[in-house]
Amino acid sequence: MKKFQRKFATKMRVTLAQTSPKLNRSNLSDICTTIKEHINTSDLIVFSELSLNGYLLQDKLYEDAWNIDELNRLEVLSQEVDIIVGGAIKDGDSFRNAALYFSNGNLLSQHNKVHLPNYGMFEEARYFKAGKVFESFVSQFGKTSMLVCEDLWHESVHVDLIKENPDLIIALVASPARGFSDDGLSIEDKWYSIIKTVASECKAEIIFVNRVGFEDGLGFWGASCIVNKEGKMIHKLPRYETIIKTFNI
Repeated sequence: MKKFQRKFATKMRVTLAQTSPKLNRSNLSDICTTIKEHINTSDLIVFSELSLNGYLLQDKLYEDAWNIDELNRLEVLSQEVDIIVGGAIKDGDSFRNAALYFSNGNLLSQHNKVHLPNYGMFEEARYFKAGKVFESFVSQFGKTSMLVCEDLWHESVHVDLIKENPDLIIALVASPARGFSDDGLSIEDKWYSIIKTVASECKAEIIFVNRVGFEDGLGFWGASCIVNKEGKMIHKLPRYETIIKTFNI
């Protein structure tokens, strides 16, 4: 299938914002500060899953979830640079774990997490309403797909992505560290295997942004990265560190 041609004449500058969100609404101000600091040196700034809220919201969700119209500061900033954030978003009487893409002063696309984990340390299905579809949209970088964490662990989603045939896949993640060994983290190895496979299957670049920090005993490992369409990791951030860095792809 034929790919979209990028409208960019030069390389795409992608900023990976590997941050440690707090469990309150102050994250929006922090995110806006980060965007302003990189607005002149980036074409796309990507934050992690639930970067607007923190992960273990539980009943705080009723106080801290956002209405889209409360995020107009991101719309304004997106007149200068494309922005992707994760947030708990109100949807009538329900809440969505969503990836939001802002561009040219508007919310260009919203993906509601479809596969909500509800096992072990995870209770997302108790608090969030699941999305139903995986869709692509056209950004200035070509045909684009967004996913949130667990979505990418399901082979049915890989099939959907192959059908969508995107140029760019963005994965927003909040993955707790587990599977420690002398060689590293087993969860990191599993994630990298998945995204490399999906990149090569779809012939698409993948931007993977995972958060860091601690919440109620859970530690998040970061190591955000960019994988090219051949499934090769071309850029990677360190584990556990709060770091914001821009790469050319």
